[in-house]
Amino acid sequence: MHELSNLSLWHATMSADEWGAGRPALDADLDVDVAIVGGGYTGLWTAYYLKQHDPALRVVVLEANVVGFGASGRNGGWCSALLPMGMDSIARSSSREEAMRLQAAMHDTVDEVARVVATEGIECDLQKGGYLGLDRNGAQLQRSREHVAHMQSYGFADADYRVLSAAEAAERCGAANVLGGTYTPHCAAVHPARLARGLARVVERLGVVVHEHTPVVEIAPRRARTHLGTVTARVVVRATEAFTPSLAGLQREVAPVYSLMIATEPLPSGFWQRAGLADRATFNDGRHMIVYGQRTADDRIAFGGRGARYHWGSAMKPQYDRNEKVHELIHRTLLELFPYLGDAAITHRWGGAVAATRDWWCHATFDRATGLASAGGYVGDGVGTTNLSGRTLADLITGTDSDLTSLPWVGHGSRRWEPEPFRFIGINTMVHLPAGADRHEQRHGTPSRWREAIIDRLTGH
Repeated sequence: MHELSNLSLWHATMSADEWGAGRPALDADLDVDVAIVGGGYTGLWTAYYLKQHDPALRVVVLEANVVGFGASGRNGGWCSALLPMGMDSIARSSSREEAMRLQAAMHDTVDEVARVVATEGIECDLQKGGYLGLDRNGAQLQRSREHVAHMQSYGFADADYRVLSAAEAAERCGAANVLGGTYTPHCAAVHPARLARGLARVVERLGVVVHEHTPVVEIAPRRARTHLGTVTARVVVRATEAFTPSLAGLQREVAPVYSLMIATEPLPSGFWQRAGLADRATFNDGRHMIVYGQRTADDRIAFGGRGARYHWGSAMKPQYDRNEKVHELIHRTLLELFPYLGDAAITHRWGGAVAATRDWWCHATFDRATGLASAGGYVGDGVGTTNLSGRTLADLITGTDSDLTSLPWVGHGSRRWEPEPFRFIGINTMVHLPAGADRHEQRHGTPSRWREAIIDRLTGH
């Protein structure tokens, strides 16, 4: 068993061959064309598409731990077209047409990930079963219908976003008390750690050098400094997501927000005959407190949710990956959705942090004058978005004029988070508001308008 197998279900279910023998740390100063800081999806996709543009480019990836150690290896396995910022927010920054163009690019991204996975032979249990949103009370039902109408007002059709009747939703997923739902085909379930590790092997075959156990402590124009050596490069890409505050001068760039998960034992065919999810559609319900689930390729339910507190000073520690109270809440929520799970064993509990920017926007940026590039701020919607980041950064860095380089998130700058204690107070207020809104709906059957307004204001929707 690998020493990091306890990080998550995903890490625990990888074979010795998938883990491989490990990669050496940097052992001397280095000069390359492009240095990528971070061995997660953003960094690996960027390396992959740079090599598609120019196989001769000297590209190095510097990873503080091992490839797929962070959110890229621990997430819920939704390769979706979701973006953290809403369509109206994008439209306000550009236009309605540009907002639709960015969302359409995300639709295409799900298929692009599937294409590369098939072309490169990456075994990561990818299945494009779409995303199913379940409505289990009247307020959720109303929000779902408003959401679909909103997306269709931008020009999308039923083929992209559609409302499901109670019977249609229940046929796809046999959860309890389903009153209706929504469906979009633009999502695939994946084994996230296998995708990360497989992608690393692909870029190495293309000539990219990956150094693990090489934490970067400072990024500067044309330089990434570690305690093991300094890498000089024409371009330095920051792809550090929730770990960004550990870099000098970037403590308030993003806030690490924890999301925790559980996984059941493999479930018998009788359960799945009732639960459905035959095409492994990713699923959640319409509560404000974010939850997310998938049927894994080995017939478990992997299920997660928010609700864990933000830690003072953007601290990230291994003990924060497990929170008994939050994990029990996630388990109760899963049993509420599927009461007939009964006493099925929970075999894995884990967590990790995603990166939230102050305005809930993600970005892809490149400054040719300094050679500095970055992408991130996905707030948990990064499995698909990182691929679009990688393609976009590769086009920007190589000077390729494409439809991607003019999308409205390119060059976006989010203002920094407030210093403590304001950051601590504000983010933990955001953590508790959704739970309060959900309790109000359960008790009264109507939305908590003032809570919803604050949530929308804080998240930029």
